[in-house]
Amino acid sequence: MMELQAGNGLQEESNILPVANRKYKDTIFRMLFSDKKNLLSLYNALNGKDYRDCDKLEIVTLENAIYMSMKNDLAFILDLALFLWEHQSTYNPNIPLRDLMYIAKEYEKYIKEKGISLYSNRQQKIPAPQFIVFYNGNRKIGERMEHRLSDAYGTSSGEPALELKVLVININEGYNQKLMESCQILKEYAQYVSKVRTYKKTLSLNEAVEKAVEECIQEGILREFLLANKAEVVAMSIFEYDREWEEEILRKEEFEAGKEMGKELGEKLGRKLGKEEERKNTEKERHRADSEKMRADSEKMRADSEKIRADNAEKELLLLKEKLALLEGK
Repeated sequence: MMELQAGNGLQEESNILPVANRKYKDTIFRMLFSDKKNLLSLYNALNGKDYRDCDKLEIVTLENAIYMSMKNDLAFILDLALFLWEHQSTYNPNIPLRDLMYIAKEYEKYIKEKGISLYSNRQQKIPAPQFIVFYNGNRKIGERMEHRLSDAYGTSSGEPALELKVLVININEGYNQKLMESCQILKEYAQYVSKVRTYKKTLSLNEAVEKAVEECIQEGILREFLLANKAEVVAMSIFEYDREWEEEILRKEEFEAGKEMGKELGEKLGRKLGKEEERKNTEKERHRADSEKMRADSEKMRADSEKIRADNAEKELLLLKEKLALLEGK
């Protein structure tokens, strides 16, 4: 039986409310839809299918595929396609790059298991991938949106040589009603999440989770699942929402730090622009002064030229008079 620490000793799970525990790295979503019956139900709802045989669905999630704390929630093959599904409670536009790394691992595993030779002169067939994120975070988004790997490229020119598209589906209560009605387990999961968030506004996290679990059991929401996994669900939920709260605080701190950095950069830029403007104004004044001096010098030269011409004309006139006087004397 799982044991949880309380005070200085250990008590059985039935005697104590679990507190946030960092060993719970799973999610309620992944736990629910690792069940083939629930997974097939959600697949049918998304794709308009009516599969009944769970054995047609092959779960291929790589349990040990962790890269910088990156782990995919669910991966499975059905209808000659490979589906990578992930649940997110925080908005993350980097999921296409993460899925690119993950799908490479999946194909590597698939090729090895099927004995496929990549050096064959025949075209080898592999399952076509599909990437979906089931989002239920606090950030407001529409019913559906799409992330693309090419959005992360530093430069873009024409059609990207490598693209990966991830469909993001909002599974918060009140969104995608048609999908929710087609998949009861997803609808009930959304209701459970909504209750936890509602109670978390007025209660401690532990109390909010415990109350949401008890109320869902009474109302028949995820009843069998919660009765069978209550202690684990409570502990995982506390970890999930505690982490969500921490990430929200971190985002706010990063935002404030960004604002402060932006303010500092703005002030530096302002000072730089001010100095540049001052330099330009000084340069303009110097050019204006130089232009005035050139105009003054030009006026002086013109005046000097006029004076020289006048003097020369006067001298010529005097010489002419002298010549006339000599002629008249003869």
